[in-house]
Amino acid sequence: MLITQLKPKEIIESLAKGKTVVINCHGCKEIYFPEHQADELQKELSDSKEVTRIMTRDYICNPDNLKLQLEKYMADLNAADTILVFSCGVGVQTVADQFTEKRVCAGCDTYPLPGFQGVTALNVDCAQCGECYLNYTGGICPITACSKSLVNGQCGGAKNGMCEVDKNMECGWERIYRKLEKLDKLDTLKYAPKVRKYGNPDAE
Repeated sequence: MLITQLKPKEIIESLAKGKTVVINCHGCKEIYFPEHQADELQKELSDSKEVTRIMTRDYICNPDNLKLQLEKYMADLNAADTILVFSCGVGVQTVADQFTEKRVCAGCDTYPLPGFQGVTALNVDCAQCGECYLNYTGGICPITACSKSLVNGQCGGAKNGMCEVDKNMECGWERIYRKLEKLDKLDTLKYAPKVRKYGNPDAE
């Protein structure tokens, strides 16, 4: 079982920059989601003109399901500068994978709880670290996308973009670099120590 906890209010407010679409996930019964707290915070966010739509979907970790559920909202999503996702880390990564040109941010941190974890055959995973790094790594988790779970950058052993530990796996940090370059957010890496402390990729 997992538990998701909202990031501090000031961090979430700082992430909702420009036109922002909020996606909540209420799918898995094995995951506790702070629905009441999220609703209250999102009502405050919706009072600003920054948030253009708030939606609640289920099982956003399934890419095919996610694509179908978001079809009628594509105009808002395409116009958004930021997609702010309230879910476990798997949901955030799935949204980021589908919207490669968008800034996708996590509104929650994910923690483990004893009990049933479920089985997923998806391409992404969440290590339930308790402090989500996705907000400054382009929605790609350095802990699960890297065989060595490195959080400070590439190890130097990758060859032609492939991991030295698993030859069939892309280097997670090369993927992160390419994504941030595409988003014109490479400067985020300069602030990695401060970002790890505060969770805001635009911290200075």
